[in-house]
Amino acid sequence: MQNKQIVFTAPWQVEVQNTSLSVSTIGEHDALVKKIYTLISPGTELACLSGNEGWFGMPGVPGYAAVSEIIEVGNGVTEFNAGDIVFHYGDHSAYQIVSTEGMFMKAPQNIPLSWVPFTRMATVAFTSTRISQIELGDHVAVTGLGLIGNMASQLAKLQGANVFGIDLSEQRLIMAEKTAISAALHAGHANVREEIMKLTGGEGVSTLIEATGVPKAAVDNLPLIAKFGELIFLGSPRGEYQTNVTEILNYVHLMNYGSITFKGAHEWRYPVEKNGFVKHSLVRNSQIVFRLMAENKLLVEPLISHVLKPEEAGAAYEGLRNDKEHYYGVLFDWS
Repeated sequence: MQNKQIVFTAPWQVEVQNTSLSVSTIGEHDALVKKIYTLISPGTELACLSGNEGWFGMPGVPGYAAVSEIIEVGNGVTEFNAGDIVFHYGDHSAYQIVSTEGMFMKAPQNIPLSWVPFTRMATVAFTSTRISQIELGDHVAVTGLGLIGNMASQLAKLQGANVFGIDLSEQRLIMAEKTAISAALHAGHANVREEIMKLTGGEGVSTLIEATGVPKAAVDNLPLIAKFGELIFLGSPRGEYQTNVTEILNYVHLMNYGSITFKGAHEWRYPVEKNGFVKHSLVRNSQIVFRLMAENKLLVEPLISHVLKPEEAGAAYEGLRNDKEHYYGVLFDWS
């Protein structure tokens, strides 16, 4: 059958290609799906498009967040049927054959379909609060208020924290205010540490969630963290950064003779499916995200900046790269 795909052909080169997909390769536990919406993950996909992600080969089809309609299922599939609308980790293509095991879930009927792919971003962000020590009344700062940072802010607030968001983008700060963050601070216009100390009565934040993936941002914001606080790396660190590591280690070691704990919050630290040995899983987190969206406790609509056709992919990635004030939550409409 004919298939349409968004392809990264070379660094900073995006094409829409028509290919063929053999439906004879549907496995026993697979499904053929037709995409409805797919969502761009700006950080990961721009890193792939730059050519600097070793795991992503070019030419390659990016993307990992989709809501789709099932066209056909394999002989061994019993929980899904043709016509079901599902959330899954799908790429930017019109049709795809995917496994029905793992992260393949029926989409809820009580939220707009355009919200469903954002579940992937929220599930990524969920890891930062799951591993944290955030408790009711705590002060939390989030550096980087893109899709994942914004959702981490919302989840931390739902956990009972006073959340302060920090970013260089005016639009992202406005977006954070629309999602009820406690305070939005422009990293370039304010003395962030001074502002944080005012907001926390001189204590600092007990948790700093670093969502930019910029190593310098983590180092520069260490002074925001209170005694016995924690720094959570939500954004995958990228790019070269040279500094005196001894100064950082001494700061962590000697600050008020307390300690700062560093924690990694990569999505895959939890198993995909529920099991009897681990409380949390990606499936469980995603199910909770669905419920929070349906109850309007996790806000999605303010995060959508564009709904574009696949043929506009070049403009989408150009905007996300060079016009971050206007491009942030970009969906492809495959209908």
